Parts: sequence; C-alpha cells; structure tokens
Amino acid sequence: MSLAFGMFLLIGLGCNTAQKTAAAPKADTSWMFHDIVDLKFVQQYAKMPQPANVMLIDSSPKKGKFDKGSIPTAISLPDSDFDKMTDKLPKDKNTLLIFFCQGST
Repeated sequence: MSLAFGMFLLIGLGCNTAQKTAAAPKADTSWMFHDIVDLKFVQQYAKMPQPANVMLIDSSPKKGKFDKGSIPTAISLPDSDFDKMTDKLPKDKNTLLIFFCQGST
C-alpha cells in the first residue's frame, strides 16, 4: 500500500509541476484613464469660453445622443469611431481630457 501511495504522490506532484506555467505578462494599462471625476469637477471646465488646456469629449453616439444635446464646449468623439478620429485630439499632450458619455457611470 505504501508503495502505491508513494507512486501516486510522485505522479501527482509531477503533474502539478508540469501544469504550472510562467505568469502571463501584465498588459500595459498606463494609457488608460486614471481618475473618475464627479459633476463638480467637470463643471469648472464646462463653461464658455472653455479654459485653456482642457478638452471635453462626448464619447456617446453622435446621431443618437450628441446631436440631441451635450455640454456646449464638448466635441463629439464616439467610442466606436475613436481610432478614426484621433486627429481631433489636441496636439498638446498636457491637455486635460475629460471623457463622458450618457450617464453617471
């Protein structure tokens, strides 16, 4: 019995070590948003004329939402077309970008 149990442990341990793989490298998330802000924060920038070095970006669908009403100084940059419209983003990389869509979340 002890020989069979010993074989089981050796085989079991061998399988477990063979199944272990190196941890997958973590994806670079440095480009992602860093803060979720509240209405009070946005209100200080949602005025006319818009403060320098700030861009408000409405990422909701243009026809379905943006055209019906948005913050007056915001530009439309729907999330579904983002890759095609990056030329609308400011050249100055220090510009504060505030993205919003159709809800508080």
